[in-house]
Amino acid sequence: MLCAVSDWGRFLECVPWFVEPGAEVVVGPSSVWTRGSLSGLPRLSALLAAARVTPVSVAGRRYELLVWGSAGWLCEPPPQTGSESPSVLRRPWSVFGGTVEQFGGPSTLWLNQNAVLTAGAAATSLVRVIGDYDWIWKDEGLLVPVEEMRDYVTVAIEANGNLTAAHRETGHLVLFAPDHSFDGVTPLPGCPEYSLYSFDGLPDLGSWVEACAGAWQGVLS
Repeated sequence: MLCAVSDWGRFLECVPWFVEPGAEVVVGPSSVWTRGSLSGLPRLSALLAAARVTPVSVAGRRYELLVWGSAGWLCEPPPQTGSESPSVLRRPWSVFGGTVEQFGGPSTLWLNQNAVLTAGAAATSLVRVIGDYDWIWKDEGLLVPVEEMRDYVTVAIEANGNLTAAHRETGHLVLFAPDHSFDGVTPLPGCPEYSLYSFDGLPDLGSWVEACAGAWQGVLS
């Protein structure tokens, strides 16, 4: 008699490189989502509500595997939040710690991202990264927009190093993409190609999250 593949087993089939040889893995029992919804993010809320959740520990680090059928996200647990946390992230972080791997889903702006909405992404300084690439502006005789970006927090890190960031208070969204092939983006005023962009039609973090969650809903429905 054939046994059904577990959610964790399906994840390992799709992302076999995630667990290093010899790493201790502890997989807990799966359950339904119980943390409720997120105000103002109905598509993400519906997606989370439909997920099976499996707690997993890999080499002592805790994760949560969220699965819909044969697709899913490997997520971090919700981080501790306080007054020092970016205001724009406190709402999602109240129930959701962000993704570090995705499998079996649609092609969205979250594709090929090493981290989306995680505390680790938020700890990556957009200003520092822009400083490392200041030649992009200087070669064009333009000012490097360091001061303008100080209030932005990184919300996603692409595998090739591109960063998506949101203003800590307003949620205004920008993309730093020195290595990109995106459609639907426009350079910010005073910025050359392959530097800072806005997303056409996605002005803020909420619209970006909902667009990507909606794409996942469309494939999984």
